[in-house]
Amino acid sequence: MFENILLGFATAFTPINLAYCFLGVFLGTFIGVLPGLGSLAAISMLLPLTFYLEPTTALIMLGGIYYGGEYGGSIASILLNLPGTPSAAVTCLDGNPMAKQGRAGVALFITAVASFVGGSFGIVALMGFGPAIARLGLSFGPSDYFALMLLGLVAAVTVGGGSVIKGLIMVVLGLLLGTVGTDVTSGDFRYTFGFLELRDGVSLVGMAMGLFGVAEVVSSIRGAKTRRITEKVTARSMLPTREDMRKTFGPMARGSSIGGFLGALPGAGTVIAAFLAYATEVRLAKDKTRFGKGAIEGIAAPESANNAAAQTAFIPTLTIGIPGSATMSIMLGALMIHGITPGPLLITDHPTVFWGLIASFWIGNLFLLVLNIPLIGLWVRVLQFPYKYIYPVVIALICIGVFSMRTSVFDVSLVVIFGALGYLFQKAGYSPAPLILGFVLGPMLEENLRRGMLMARGDPMRLVSDPITGSILALSAILLIWSFVGGIRNLLATRRKATRPLGEA
Repeated sequence: MFENILLGFATAFTPINLAYCFLGVFLGTFIGVLPGLGSLAAISMLLPLTFYLEPTTALIMLGGIYYGGEYGGSIASILLNLPGTPSAAVTCLDGNPMAKQGRAGVALFITAVASFVGGSFGIVALMGFGPAIARLGLSFGPSDYFALMLLGLVAAVTVGGGSVIKGLIMVVLGLLLGTVGTDVTSGDFRYTFGFLELRDGVSLVGMAMGLFGVAEVVSSIRGAKTRRITEKVTARSMLPTREDMRKTFGPMARGSSIGGFLGALPGAGTVIAAFLAYATEVRLAKDKTRFGKGAIEGIAAPESANNAAAQTAFIPTLTIGIPGSATMSIMLGALMIHGITPGPLLITDHPTVFWGLIASFWIGNLFLLVLNIPLIGLWVRVLQFPYKYIYPVVIALICIGVFSMRTSVFDVSLVVIFGALGYLFQKAGYSPAPLILGFVLGPMLEENLRRGMLMARGDPMRLVSDPITGSILALSAILLIWSFVGGIRNLLATRRKATRPLGEA
């Protein structure tokens, strides 16, 4: 492992990789600062910039955009009470009250430190468990991979919260969109409806930019206009007291552990990690009334948790090729666009890509810590800029980025279509994240199922009877049944409360 780490740092410390790591962190933070946008929208918008780079450089930049966006999302949460990312919504609870108390600088400083601590913990976990999981994955066959991908989709819908029915609908829609294009086995065109532009399938970049870029911009314009920054943030105001630092050590350690574990699970991710870390601190606190009123532990715990989860989310994505979130789905798509197949052979076939990416995480997190503390003033000025000028520029950059990929007006039309659909999905309460997961995993799911059925000579019972495949499929079924039973119980409980007579206890 020591030799691999040296190889990774030798790769990451090349001038071009350092430059793109810095660029990714900077751009990710910049877009993450804008309310409503985040790492997912940032990666979607900036993905076309990486198509002309070497695979390692491209992934290093995308990785920087990812955890840069996670950090940037907390800045708007603290200063404007508008979460830049879903996981940063927890930071609003105590971050904004601290800002109103004149301690915005301390809150932002603790956010930077907690992000670095959580990110470092996640990187260590990735280095330690990634190769071991990859070695285990080498023993899996096509049917096992089919079952694992199915489990990933089911877990993303059932564990991630929200309506299971709506999540399943979005997953199925993603699977259907994944079938568009040329059939891998027969070479026939499927569901192209006469459009030659669809022979290679629906554009992942166009879909992601529409669902998460355009839709997020449209939905957040109204809310972003209602608040303005009144707090002044200076270098002196960012210095925490000894008591502040003492209170953050334990929450950062616990938050990093929680986020590191949950980040590697499909469907959990940064949002659940941040909420669970915050809930843990509330439960452990002697004085629970401080939370929600500016408790510094309420910032340190969720920030360290979501950054640790952001790093360990790469474990299943890189080692077994199963993304646990929509953001990781786009990262997986970027790997495949660059001709690299994620999975157990990634570490052995492309060691410079894997270990160079991990080494760049250390560098990128250090960039976040060293650069963003003095750049707080810049981000504050960005938030003070009128959003009616920022968002049209973002939309224009999205369209230019999509068009530059294949110089196709059709792809720009897809952005508009999926942007409208994404906005309607949000209004109706449907999260587009499961759709992206289904879209990316769908073709691989189908391919592995076909291979598994060929090896089983067309007998589906042989898939179920296999110990590994059968166990994973059974776990998927248990998750679905457990979610449906829980949903039915909640529905019945709601109806009982609605029919209870007034005044009854």
